[in-house]
This record gives sequence, structure tokens and C-alpha cells, in this order.
Amino acid sequence: MQYMMLIYLDEKALSEAEREECYLDSAQYAHKLEQAGKYLLAAPLQPASTATSVRVRDRQPLVTAGPFAETHEQLGGFFLVEARDLNEAIEIAAQIPAGRWGTVEIRPVIEVPSLPEKSPAPAVESEPARSTY
Repeated sequence: MQYMMLIYLDEKALSEAEREECYLDSAQYAHKLEQAGKYLLAAPLQPASTATSVRVRDRQPLVTAGPFAETHEQLGGFFLVEARDLNEAIEIAAQIPAGRWGTVEIRPVIEVPSLPEKSPAPAVESEPARSTY
């Protein structure tokens, strides 16, 4: 079963050095998960100030700059993994480096057979990420 692991933390909780260390530790952990056949995808996210929220009301999109709601912790990144069950997902989540500063929420992914098959995304070159992962 696939599990999405959403990483929430205070964007200002990490120094730049801690953030870089977290990126390196997370990449190493992703490689460890890949070797175990558990890794599907992971990525840090840009800060919440770069977010755009879209709500549809009366069939009209309402676009708002910023995240959906003001919170103490923001969504900073994610891991998508394959795990036997919730217990194994908890074991995996407990080792995600950013969990030292925040919270890792685990959610099972619903399999919808009519969705398109996944394919590798094309590489996109951009500026270095400045996220809170």
C-alpha cells in the first residue's frame, strides 16, 4: 500500500545550516528507502509565502495568495512510500529527518484505477529550492 507522509514544521525553526543538513539527511534516507524497495517520491516545498490557494465556489475559482490557513506549522515537504501496513509506515515516518523539528502526518493513498499511469516527470531546471523540508 502507498502512504503519503506530509511533513509539517515551523518554517523559521531551522537555521540555514540545519536546513542544508536536513536536505542531505533526507536524500540519504530516500536512497536507503529506495534500496529497500519502499521509496516512490520525495521533495521539499518552497515556503508557504509562495503558495497559491484555489477554492471553487458557485463554479468560480477563487484564487488567494498564500496557504489555505494561518498555522504555526506549514507543509514543508513529503515522502511517498510503499509499506506493508500502517505499522511499517510509522517505522518509515519515524526516521524522516525533518520529523526532528516538526510533525510527519501519515495518510494512506486511495488507489483510483481510472487515473493515468505514472510516468517519469521531465527534468526541470530552476533556481535552488529554499524550502522548509
